[in-house]
Amino acid sequence: MLSDDERREIEAEIPRYPDKQAVCIDAMQIVQKHRGWVSDEAIDDIAELLGTSRADLDGVATFYNLIYRRPVGRHVVHVCDSVSCWIMGYDRVRDHLFKRLGIAYGETTADGRVTLLPIVCLGACDRAPTMMVDRVLHRDLDERKIDAILEGLK
Repeated sequence: MLSDDERREIEAEIPRYPDKQAVCIDAMQIVQKHRGWVSDEAIDDIAELLGTSRADLDGVATFYNLIYRRPVGRHVVHVCDSVSCWIMGYDRVRDHLFKRLGIAYGETTADGRVTLLPIVCLGACDRAPTMMVDRVLHRDLDERKIDAILEGLK
């Protein structure tokens, strides 16, 4: 069931679009902001509110890689695995994160602090390798910078 706040925020977005179905990404982002992820039940509730199908919302959610359909940690680290990042040291960044966090892609640390995910491109190829932590872009990564970023995560 959508909370009153979630419903109110979603309904406030509806007038900004030509039809209710166009609000689907915003609606899922609103639910994710409140819950950390978007459950099957939330998809059903959003579909009902927007007058669309669950299949349509699932299609959008699976395409849009910043909608989380499973619980994630307090912090989400997206590691860019584009060609530019590969050339500039992606494997070194990935391996350091795996070792430092003790997890692989798609996993969350035991304390629930960090979820680690690959992402196709972060659009900062001139400053590769890159990663995004909680929607903050970090560029020109090396082990020292990664350690400093991870230390700052509570």
